[in-house]
Amino acid sequence: MNHLKKLLGYIVTMAMVFTLTGVGIGAVHAEDTTYKLSLTNNGQTNHTFEVYQVFTGDLKDSTLSNIQWGNGITDEGKSKLGTASSKAESLIGQNDNSAVARTFANDLVDNNYLQKGTEVTVKPNETQDVTGLAAGYYLVKDKAESQKDQVNGANTLYILKVVKDTTATTKLDVPTVTKKVKDKNDTEGTTSEWQDSADYDIGDTIDYKIDGTLPGNYDKYTTYKYEFTDTMSAGLTYNAPAKLYVVNDSAETEIVNSETKAYYTETSENGTIKWTFSNLKDLKNVTASSIIRVKYSATLNQNAVIGATGNPNTVNLTYSNNPNKTDGGETGKTPDDTNIVFTYEAIFNKVNENKQALAGAKFELFKKVKKTDNTGFDWVSKGNLDPDPTEVSSGKYTYTFKGLDDGEYKLVETQTPAGYNTMEDKIFTIEATHTQDPEKLELTGLRVTGGLISDEGANKNATVDVSKGTISADIVNKSGTELPETGGMGTTLLYVLGGVLVALAAAYVIYTKKHEKA
Repeated sequence: MNHLKKLLGYIVTMAMVFTLTGVGIGAVHAEDTTYKLSLTNNGQTNHTFEVYQVFTGDLKDSTLSNIQWGNGITDEGKSKLGTASSKAESLIGQNDNSAVARTFANDLVDNNYLQKGTEVTVKPNETQDVTGLAAGYYLVKDKAESQKDQVNGANTLYILKVVKDTTATTKLDVPTVTKKVKDKNDTEGTTSEWQDSADYDIGDTIDYKIDGTLPGNYDKYTTYKYEFTDTMSAGLTYNAPAKLYVVNDSAETEIVNSETKAYYTETSENGTIKWTFSNLKDLKNVTASSIIRVKYSATLNQNAVIGATGNPNTVNLTYSNNPNKTDGGETGKTPDDTNIVFTYEAIFNKVNENKQALAGAKFELFKKVKKTDNTGFDWVSKGNLDPDPTEVSSGKYTYTFKGLDDGEYKLVETQTPAGYNTMEDKIFTIEATHTQDPEKLELTGLRVTGGLISDEGANKNATVDVSKGTISADIVNKSGTELPETGGMGTTLLYVLGGVLVALAAAYVIYTKKHEKA
């Protein structure tokens, strides 16, 4: 065969498309001129590419003639594949993504018919040159397993191109994953949109959502593994099971396993939950533009961390990253995506009007919660507390209510120290602010208003520690009015008043008898 017409735009089965522009009027022999291949990496990881000469021949414009097997093909490959000219002829007219072109590239790689590749490593968003290449037809691929388990790793599509000086850019795409949480204020009866931070009471149920995307070349895969790994902190308890959905154009379609077909599995161990699709391709309504969504809830438990450290929840996505392999090849992994839930603590120190520790009190804390039917509010108990024995032994009388959300509260004294007046109920509001930047999740503010005031000023009667997530205040009991004892001035007055009353009573009796006789 004398000519292989227009191999430009030929076979790019799984990665990038390389075209090299040559100079020359007549046919140029491979040994006469060498060429440069410039590879640009538009991925997010370093890539080590291997460049193999598949065919050699005489190059004129984009046409290769007098085709022979290149030095990148093993002797076994030459024997099994037949003559170079006949193989090249079978590729005429095939476009970059044709089945014929992809099959040829896969045969070369899967059957180990390649040898003497030239390696070049290219950093993300950089370009490296491969120089000294003879005229010919080349295959470019990622080095085997160089993208295995890499964060944001993906293999480029195989490339088959006639070599002339040119620059080529990799065709790489990877999925992403995000995790969001909703924030509820049960005093106001409001719920936020999906966001990256929230605060809750211990015992509350928290709603979470995970969204995973798909790569733009999803249709090039025969099999596609897809696995969410969700890691909870000790303060969160997973409420199984989750619900999974395919989302197309904002419409959710629930993925339901049946007795005959399990599309995914769910496993949970030591705070790590995995939802695994061994082959996402089993779901026929999934395309490159689809979203795979997980919705579930967790409970903030007694192990919750108070304050700015918070209770984080992290997810990542493991995915097939080699469209050149029928089984999806090795896997890559997305970066972790994290959100956080905060909770707070109220600390009350019982003292008398002289700021001296005072024993004998008991308290109950209530939270104002809006009714679900919006008809009003209920005061919901957050617990009854006696003083902590440790605090008592140190001469303090401290009452700590752990795991509070923002909202309105009422502190009620249920037992008053002997000789003191019962404290009026203290109604106060906890307010908190926290960032929504997933790269910097922080508790940025904490204050209390109402019956307890943490702001600077003459009325300040409480303090806050944002880092610790605590609100502290002295709760004062004032002593009752003393009644006079025997022998005092008060007793004398009582005697005088008593005598007057007796005299008046006697006069009234005499007056009554006189009128009766009359």
